[in-house]
Amino acid sequence: MLEDTRALHFFNRGPSSVARLVFFSILSLLLLFVDARYRYLESTRQIIAIIIYPLQRLTALPGELWRDTAEYVSLQSHLVAHNEQLRLQHDADAARLKQFEALLNENAQLRALLEVKQRVDYTVRGAHIVYLERDVFKRKLLVDIGEKAGALAGQAVVDNQGVVGQITRTFPWLSEVTLVTDKDNVVPVQVVRNGLRAAVFGSGNIGEMELRYQPVGVDIEVGDELVTSGLDGTYPAALPVAKVVRIERDPAYPFAQIVCVPLAGVDRHRTLLVVAAESSLPPRPQEEAAMDGPRGKRMVRRGAR
Repeated sequence: MLEDTRALHFFNRGPSSVARLVFFSILSLLLLFVDARYRYLESTRQIIAIIIYPLQRLTALPGELWRDTAEYVSLQSHLVAHNEQLRLQHDADAARLKQFEALLNENAQLRALLEVKQRVDYTVRGAHIVYLERDVFKRKLLVDIGEKAGALAGQAVVDNQGVVGQITRTFPWLSEVTLVTDKDNVVPVQVVRNGLRAAVFGSGNIGEMELRYQPVGVDIEVGDELVTSGLDGTYPAALPVAKVVRIERDPAYPFAQIVCVPLAGVDRHRTLLVVAAESSLPPRPQEEAAMDGPRGKRMVRRGAR
């Protein structure tokens, strides 16, 4: 035991731990004072900082990579959500813009219809289109006024540009309107330029009409406007109907082929005007009146036999 103690004292030569602690503490305070007072260690500190900077960057790199990755993922998800929100907002704004444009167009058309009401001398009434004919080969539609509102078969239907058609059948709350482009529709017209009377027929095509049974040498030119003549008792006079766009004159045929386009928006707008013409013309003579006279009486007698 005594030998072990001696060996320990032999290997523990030098100052004790407390002495070394005191010494290094005083040395540290002295170096701090010298550095703060005289800046002697500034260059040494800079050199050490330059030497250990790569090591600092290397030790800080994993943390920075983790932070940058987390920020990227968070920013990416935020941008995706923000872009989706902007896309939905854009779609909603586009839909509102379309509705706004439609309302503007409808407002402009209603203003034009009000101007038509003010400048015509006959009674007009507004009507809205509620249904279209299911048969694509028929140019007919239904409006929201009927017998209860005073609608009558034969009344003309117009817009701010011209004649759209006429009422051909009435119901209690609705009326059927046959467009001027319907293949069974005929409108007596007059050429504005020279007053020539004619009849324009619907072709079944929504944007085309025909001026039939006109001689090859008829005085009609491309660009002539056709208005109602008012001679049929249905359409008031001077309502715009169509415009001549093509004329084919072939001497081999007795009649010229004259193609027109309707001036009214037959395939546009939702608001129309129903015209109730106040005509003071006498009623048409009945067919029985044609039976008066000697020839008619002879025909009646033969029928009686």
